[in-house]
Amino acid sequence: MAKKGNPTESRTRSSISVFVVLGLCCFFYILGAWQRSGFGKGDSIAIEVTKQTDCSILSNLNFETHNGDEAGTIGNQFEPCDAQYIDYTPCQDQDRAMTFPRENMNYRERHCPPEEEKLRCLIPAPKGYATPFPWPKSRDYVPFANAPYKNLTVEKAVQNWIQYEGNVFRFPGGGTQFPHGADAYIDELASVIPMENGMVRTALDTGCGVASWGAYLFKKNVLAMSFAPRDSHVAQVQFALERGVPAVIGVLGTIKLPYPSGAFDMAHCSRCLIPWGANDGMYMMEVDRVLRPGGYWVLSGPPISWSINYRAWQRPKEDLEEEQTKIEEIARLLCWEKKYEKGEIAIWRKRVNYDSCSDQDLHVPFCQATNVNDVWYKQMEACITPYPKTTEPDDVAGGEWKPFSERLNAIPFRISSGSIPGVSVETFQEDDRLWKKHVKAYKRTNKIIDSGRYRNIMDMNAGLGSFAAALESPKSWVMNVMPTIAEKDTLGVIFERGLIGIYHDWCEAFSSYPRTYDLIHANGVFSLYKNSCSAEDILLEMDRILRPEGAVIFRDQIDVLMKVKKIVGGMRWNTKLVDHEDGPLVSEKILFAVKQYWVVGENNSTTSQ
Repeated sequence: MAKKGNPTESRTRSSISVFVVLGLCCFFYILGAWQRSGFGKGDSIAIEVTKQTDCSILSNLNFETHNGDEAGTIGNQFEPCDAQYIDYTPCQDQDRAMTFPRENMNYRERHCPPEEEKLRCLIPAPKGYATPFPWPKSRDYVPFANAPYKNLTVEKAVQNWIQYEGNVFRFPGGGTQFPHGADAYIDELASVIPMENGMVRTALDTGCGVASWGAYLFKKNVLAMSFAPRDSHVAQVQFALERGVPAVIGVLGTIKLPYPSGAFDMAHCSRCLIPWGANDGMYMMEVDRVLRPGGYWVLSGPPISWSINYRAWQRPKEDLEEEQTKIEEIARLLCWEKKYEKGEIAIWRKRVNYDSCSDQDLHVPFCQATNVNDVWYKQMEACITPYPKTTEPDDVAGGEWKPFSERLNAIPFRISSGSIPGVSVETFQEDDRLWKKHVKAYKRTNKIIDSGRYRNIMDMNAGLGSFAAALESPKSWVMNVMPTIAEKDTLGVIFERGLIGIYHDWCEAFSSYPRTYDLIHANGVFSLYKNSCSAEDILLEMDRILRPEGAVIFRDQIDVLMKVKKIVGGMRWNTKLVDHEDGPLVSEKILFAVKQYWVVGENNSTTSQ
């Protein structure tokens, strides 16, 4: 019969074994964390972020070390595209554009490549590419290597748009319609339009050129969305974004603008070459749709004050007279009130509600669409978008205007009036509180978020705009994107808050040049699109519009982020996966990424190993 051992001795041996096992686990845990930390593998910004990381925070948040080898798995390696694609804009490709009708600028609209023609490679940066200057220096100077096109320095030489000086472009702040500078021009507009008190915050610049109007409006704390087509000038919108000014490639053509109804406080056209009187006033009616009740429209240049200026414009005065007469007639039909005309500038104001126009016996063609914000690839119409309903004669349709920055955190009218099903005042306030918390956690990991390094920021799934509101700073601006497949369309709320945004379907390329955003935020994007299109295609598009050494913050479920991490492992990105700020038991995680610096012709490895 076997003799039983001493129970005390057995317990002692068991305790020692447990401590040995725990010690080994801790040792290999720390060793694994060190091996996979990524230190020394990334670009200068990734190293800087690592240096500035609060280890006491990351020791609790670092998720990567909890997931074995899967976290380090790298997918297919993506090769660089040919040098000819340095400035490739998939949905505004010049060769493809020329196959579409020129009537009503159809060929300048979005025409995206079919699935079999999509590029699945990495768009390279040009040789010598440099990080843009910090704002506000970037308003006036752009490195030549970033957009090496001198066309405008020749074509607009006498108009003070842009000058080439050594290795930089300089933007003197002039323009065709503001020979005395953008400041003087804007001051004249501000004598009529209430910019100084913050009542006018958001603006739309149609046919923006290099966006000097939008660039100088920042002095008035006015945020302008500028657009221009990709045309013979090659780089208008690219220059705007290199300067740190919000802009997209776009045109008034045959489809509606990708903005909600009643969004902008002001719209502007300075020699934008748009035939406002054509097509039964359809273009002016589209401007009316996107203007808030009480909003302003500025038109400067031909045909305003044609009788004085027709010789200088070298155009027949009969044509100019007819053109201005049509514009005036359409403005009356829209019930706009003319507030100012002097020199080559005219300003109209949209009425605050429909009742203020009811005394006019006009046969107004109202639009019949049940959803006035259903605009993605919808044909533009020669009809007037109905005003939101009011109960009193003096009510402002869509709610009273509030000055910025009060309106940033005030309850938007669209929410307080119950116009958005499922979004209440309490929902809005909780969302705002939550994103302040999220952004605070982001800054603990990447401490240069609000340093001014990231000027052009994009939120790919903007919701109520609370991410942008939490970041609000004169050092940066946010392009709030409302996915067209989002469950709730809240883009109008974002504009009410004094922010800007755009509708977009992430199964297609964004209307921008390569390398135009410094920081991209992707909250739930890949869960939203998991049954719609390829995650790989979305990530390649993100890579296209992200600057070298730009950053991305993904926020999603862990299984989704593991797939994303695997794909971007072959895209010359460095990544760090961390837990939710509330701890490791929360299934939602955050993936931080930084795009490595590389330029055309370099044989950099696409791996982060």
